[in-house]
Amino acid sequence: MGSTNEAEAFLSHSFTHMVIGGGTAGLVVASRLSEDPTITVGVLEAGPAAFEEPRINVPGRLGETLFTEYDWQFETVPQPGLGGRKLPWNRGKVLGGSSALNFMMWSRGNKGDYDAWEKLGNKGWGWDGMLPYFKKSETFQIPTRDYQEKHQVYYDQDYHGTSGPLHTIYSAEYGASSQRWHATLKSLGVESNRSHMSGSSVGAWTSLTAVDPATQERCYSAPAYYLPVSHRENLVLLTNATARDIILEEGNAPDEQIAKGVHFIHASKHYAVNVVGEVILSAGTVQSPQLLELSGIGNPAILRAAGIESKIANRNVGENLQEHMTRRVSNPPTLTGTMMIYELDPSILTPEALRSDPLLAAAADEQYATSKTGPRTAAGYSAAYLPFSHYTSPEEMSRLASQLPSTSSESGPATPNDPAGSSLVRDQILSSRFSSPSPSGQIEFLFDVSNYSPFFRSEPGKRYGTMMQMLQYPFSVGSIHIPPAPSPCPNQQDQQLPSNSSDKPVINPRYYEGAGGEVDFLTMAAAQEFGHKICATSPLKDIIVKRVFPPLPDDGGEEAAENWEDWVRDTTMTDWHPVGTCAMGGDAGMDGGVVDDRLRVYGVKGLRVCDASVMPLQIAAHLQATVYALGEKGADMIKEDWAKRTGRE
Repeated sequence: MGSTNEAEAFLSHSFTHMVIGGGTAGLVVASRLSEDPTITVGVLEAGPAAFEEPRINVPGRLGETLFTEYDWQFETVPQPGLGGRKLPWNRGKVLGGSSALNFMMWSRGNKGDYDAWEKLGNKGWGWDGMLPYFKKSETFQIPTRDYQEKHQVYYDQDYHGTSGPLHTIYSAEYGASSQRWHATLKSLGVESNRSHMSGSSVGAWTSLTAVDPATQERCYSAPAYYLPVSHRENLVLLTNATARDIILEEGNAPDEQIAKGVHFIHASKHYAVNVVGEVILSAGTVQSPQLLELSGIGNPAILRAAGIESKIANRNVGENLQEHMTRRVSNPPTLTGTMMIYELDPSILTPEALRSDPLLAAAADEQYATSKTGPRTAAGYSAAYLPFSHYTSPEEMSRLASQLPSTSSESGPATPNDPAGSSLVRDQILSSRFSSPSPSGQIEFLFDVSNYSPFFRSEPGKRYGTMMQMLQYPFSVGSIHIPPAPSPCPNQQDQQLPSNSSDKPVINPRYYEGAGGEVDFLTMAAAQEFGHKICATSPLKDIIVKRVFPPLPDDGGEEAAENWEDWVRDTTMTDWHPVGTCAMGGDAGMDGGVVDDRLRVYGVKGLRVCDASVMPLQIAAHLQATVYALGEKGADMIKEDWAKRTGRE
């Protein structure tokens, strides 16, 4: 495929640029950089290539790769806000990264989400600056008129791309719940959004999916961005190669470092690769801050505890972690599901039924193999993004607003970990969204057919559905850092070994903690009642037999049905959309972030970060479309700066 997986052959090339992480954004960057013949770009990917893996490729088998060899299988530290529970954090360890593992949902945030990034001082990162890159990444398959009417899909073609590497389609098959979604929400006063990709996700809509219409296979960064250009001699890939740290040398200016290459491990051997241009860190929200810290860039106290020499002091590395919270949980080998479980009409075919019935699964596989139709193509969803005010009384809204974090500058915004008071600006933006008369999608509601909860055991022969509620703009902020170095063993003669890339990072989302954490908690609790109301409304309720978890009062479960707050604390999980740990600093510069608005790491020449970790604020959307656009925009910046450096601007 145009490159070898052998380290020696990889090192025989003279690289101008090196991308750490062949994931969603990393392969976008590498592919686009290789368009310039003066650039030779290498890619180090810790996982394998898996182009022929049906668990990845077949849309209807989504979720089967979780907790497998393709998953880093991270987990959080115990969360006080969740009663001390640890949560699994699945991330892709395969060429293509998490784009090979995700639910394939293709959506964008609200215009105001991106404009808020620019408001922080990150020039060019508003909606108008991002839209060209959203379109550049995408080839949108226009559905037929019959299909539009059948599935109630709406779009505005002006906001879609027509020639990008990533194919997006409306799913060939939708579940029974999606077919009833729009009418159900309309009965509850929620209108269908007829252009949900044009800067507002508010309302009910049917999602696009990242699927190739020709093959009906998952379309992700590896087959979309890498494979078609893998023959290029200036694009060199090494899989199963784990980056250890970035090679830094002292610069001419005080407190300046220059990125010169990468230390990595391949087949249990240690190597170093050098570059003359730049190192681009695209290891994701979890591992990009990890690698910065392992390279000596971060909070000096954390580095000291890990046995790492501090080269660039920046307390923001690994901070500002923001994550969508949901009422859904992992249940290997399936993906996730809300805790609100409903028994469905037994005629409804569900993914769970395919997993439990070999005959049904074999029939579905045969249909998919011969005609690319049937339940194995079903990967689409219908969702509704709603403001709190839609389902919360004015009195309750006032009560919640009174508990918002203080946004007064007189409250003393600067802290040792936030010297520029950047969290104050962030809370001001979040608070304004909370009370703004302009609606924004603060909670995502989504119903899917199958039981995804480990807290409720399915009865054989019965069919189930799940109701999900996902908080989009959390006030809760956490961190990801390298762990302290282990204490020396007696036979080590008190010699302490530093932390390294094989040590799992310390992931602490601090769910429902800190200033505003109680607001997150109460708004999630309030959302549960409306989620149940959706399921009790026709025509969706026509395929529902009853709610089984938590049980209804008539089933002897009055306390569980009424005590939403206990239930939320007991069952909240990640939605796998973490951002912000290497955030753009904007006007605050190094005091407020890790990279500037051209994604350059403060204090280091020749080093950038290009992945979801640079997003300074969370968005109301599933992330992948934004990460692809971010990769496209970052690649253009890198190419522009290389042209200037080589006198070709």
